[in-house]
Amino acid sequence: MSECRKTCQKYSGIGGQAILEGIMMKNRQNYACAARRPDGSIAVDRKTYVSLSEKYPFLGLPLIRGVFSFGDSLVLGMRALNWSSDIYMEGLDEDDGEEPSAFEKWLERTFGDKVQEIVMGVVMVFSFLLAICIFMLLPMFLSSLLKKAIGNEYVVAALEGVLRILIFITYIKLISRMEDIRRTFMYHGAEHKCINCVEHGMPLTVENVMKSSREHKRCGTSFILIVMVISILFFMVIRVDTLAMRALSRILLIPVIAGVSYEFLRWTGTHDSALVNILSRPGMWMQGLTTKEPTPDMAEVAIAAVEEVFDWKAYLKENFGWEDPEAGKEGAAEKIAENTDGKAAAETGKTE
Repeated sequence: MSECRKTCQKYSGIGGQAILEGIMMKNRQNYACAARRPDGSIAVDRKTYVSLSEKYPFLGLPLIRGVFSFGDSLVLGMRALNWSSDIYMEGLDEDDGEEPSAFEKWLERTFGDKVQEIVMGVVMVFSFLLAICIFMLLPMFLSSLLKKAIGNEYVVAALEGVLRILIFITYIKLISRMEDIRRTFMYHGAEHKCINCVEHGMPLTVENVMKSSREHKRCGTSFILIVMVISILFFMVIRVDTLAMRALSRILLIPVIAGVSYEFLRWTGTHDSALVNILSRPGMWMQGLTTKEPTPDMAEVAIAAVEEVFDWKAYLKENFGWEDPEAGKEGAAEKIAENTDGKAAAETGKTE
């Protein structure tokens, strides 16, 4: 078993994401958010979420499910971030005497208790549109400037893909300089370490989590790189004459590319072989940008989130033959207590 722990990785079905000062973990329809309160304690919230593919089975078909899985991730991520922001602000919401602005009052009157969800939704939509402009349209425009000089369509498509990857790396490097983003990347690392710990057959302890890898084949960062690489292959084949049509083709093909990329990531994430490890390596290298080494207290938060939605002890026993050293101790203690009580009663009877 010890040898398998070093080399084998068995799919557990759990996944997650980093949130503000915490982590969200999901297993089937259950998900749990865990975050550090300002006072140092850990807040945990467990809920259920039924995905679109579970509500409508035809959305779970290959190539289609990837697009809707991405949509589910956005919705669930927004809920988790809303919850974590509330926890983060506990104790920091003391009245500072400032009067709310006219715009803030209008938001309160118009949307009431849902104002935070509305704002987060608007931010998410704006961020998605901005991402399309920066990572899809900007590389296309820059590569088109060199189209006449290069002359080869295949080289131009490859250059567009390389520019897309370079822009993404530069973007991550810049935002990682922000303290909040850096800490989020550390929690991202804790999430990966926690899942790797379990999937490699080790008991879920802070010590085991900290010595596990912070790279994981099912990471969203790997998905982004896969999308960029597959987009190169698509755009080498699909050619249009005008710049406007090229821009339109980039946007319209996003769901198709996302669907293919999801299937590839799903396959690598549920298989463990030399070929899979080679194919997954570039994406895992990219994770060095979005994951940082966490602290032990961050590992505690990750463990708290996992234990709300996943019976890791039963998983280790079924997949790795692990035996819980604590199992049976409670029953044994009760049996000893019963025997002690019985012996005491017998001694009392003899005395009488």
